[in-house]
Amino acid sequence: MTYSNYWPSYCAAGVFCAIFLNSVLGQKFNHAGQIFTEVIQDKQEVQGNKKIFLIRPSLGLSNQLCIDLFLSSRMTHQFPSLTQELKKELSDIAQRMVAPGKGILAADESTGTMGQRLQKINVENNEENRRSFRDLLFSTDPSIANCVGGVILFHETLYQKADSGKLFPQVIKDKGIVVGIKVDKGTVGLTGTNGETTTQGLDGLSERCAQYKKDGCDFAKWRCVLKISDSCPTALAIAENANVLARYASICQQNGLVPIVEPEILPDGDHDLLRCQYVTEKVLAAVYKALSDHHVYLEGTLLKPNMVTAGHSCTKKFTPQEVAMATVTTLRRTVPASVPGICFLSGGQSEEEASANLSAINQVSLNRPWKLTFSYGRALQASTLAAWQGKAANKAAAQDAFCSRAKINSLAAKGEYKPSSSADTASMKSLYTASYVY
Repeated sequence: MTYSNYWPSYCAAGVFCAIFLNSVLGQKFNHAGQIFTEVIQDKQEVQGNKKIFLIRPSLGLSNQLCIDLFLSSRMTHQFPSLTQELKKELSDIAQRMVAPGKGILAADESTGTMGQRLQKINVENNEENRRSFRDLLFSTDPSIANCVGGVILFHETLYQKADSGKLFPQVIKDKGIVVGIKVDKGTVGLTGTNGETTTQGLDGLSERCAQYKKDGCDFAKWRCVLKISDSCPTALAIAENANVLARYASICQQNGLVPIVEPEILPDGDHDLLRCQYVTEKVLAAVYKALSDHHVYLEGTLLKPNMVTAGHSCTKKFTPQEVAMATVTTLRRTVPASVPGICFLSGGQSEEEASANLSAINQVSLNRPWKLTFSYGRALQASTLAAWQGKAANKAAAQDAFCSRAKINSLAAKGEYKPSSSADTASMKSLYTASYVY
């Protein structure tokens, strides 16, 4: 065989290359990753115990394919980062949180956001009032554990005590519910964009995660925010936020915390359902590419996305079934089946709307390899706040309202909730806030 005029090629790992080289050239190689990089003309060359050949494009490898194979072979090797024991721990925690009929209570509102909630019921925003409301939620009937698998706390709340004198994390764990913590430091602007943001808090995150693990937390949450407009989201915002989420997730797992990955696309704007679906697909695709690049163990993660809905100012209204089909289609195109659960944020929907849409999502006649459930803040607490009014005498009534809403969302997570026309006024009220800051 002559090798004159053969194009110098780079052959990397791959079934095609291995079969081609072994069958056509009759050579055996030490392993499938052997790379041939030398340019040899009219002959074969022996370097040590390696034989190096030229392969021309006409034999089945195009110039571009040869280059792509060579570059892919140069990818950084994934060195083991998580032990099998840690992987199992992370996976078990994630599965517990999204067991059938269970979702997540997002009680991680910052001091400022909690102040806005309390202001609506004319209650002063001080530490004791914030503690009292959280105590109301966490000390409710133990049966709440049938509906809630995890609770996300704010830093302040993690170290507060219930009326009983127990620390809140212990109160929650005693019910068999997993304790989590918000670890991001809020959003900051991306220079040169039209008001787009990234999320800060990576500095010192590993040390904070290690401490939170010692203090009783088993998962964490980090929120990134994108928006839809004629010029947004930009490729910069999508890539930056995806990378930040992946870095956060990797750091959490190293410290034994299951990361909840939250790329929220705000409902602000007049865009329709199709536009939201397109943007959500692009964002989620970028997020999972970044998670892969950072070697994040997907079985030990949860996703907290927005549902695919039209913008708040869109004049056309879409049914829960339309929202559900667009949402599930988007997820099927972007989220790997190895992710245990997808816990939707409510995104300013009313309590009733969030429950109806979640139930419809779980009724879609498409394969859904993940648990599809809730991670609601406003959509689990609005009726509770309205019933409480900051008065100790209303505690029992507020707890009843909370349990009732949790049970409704538990049914919705199984596709079993049937919306009622007799829903109370508080549950029907829109919870939308423009440019929402958590």
